[in-house]
Amino acid sequence: MKKIKRIMSGGQSGVDRAALDVAREKGIEICGWCPKGGWAEDYTDPPGIKTLYPELQETPLVNVEQRTVWNVRDSDATLIINPQKSNISRGTELTELAAKTFKKPYFEVRDNKKVDDVIEWLQSLDDSLVLNIGGPRESECKTAYKKTSEVLSSVLEAFDK
Repeated sequence: MKKIKRIMSGGQSGVDRAALDVAREKGIEICGWCPKGGWAEDYTDPPGIKTLYPELQETPLVNVEQRTVWNVRDSDATLIINPQKSNISRGTELTELAAKTFKKPYFEVRDNKKVDDVIEWLQSLDDSLVLNIGGPRESECKTAYKKTSEVLSSVLEAFDK
């Protein structure tokens, strides 16, 4: 049985997009909610981010908060990747608040030195997990995509062994 069945994310630039790209690269199914019209900061016109990720479902509202909350709600657990030196992100804070509200397990990692901690946390959870991944968008943290790719690739490689 696979530890991670699906990676869920909203497709925003930065952490979300890196999570979806690494999952695809590793052959893990992707899913998630995106705002109505597929809005992302760099894909503002419909179909928006669904051009790259047709697997994403649109929320009824354009509101990015709805996307964030629904991705937490509809997953089994949430991994927040918040690279060092990133600006405070309202969306990242909302992700943590939603995890607490829905009583969903969550773990925040601030750098790739904590990969072993992420692996240990994931091992404590059930198999066949729908894992939501969130964190800052690229405009809030220029290294978000790169750092997320590094962390997630290392984590997923540990489960491939």
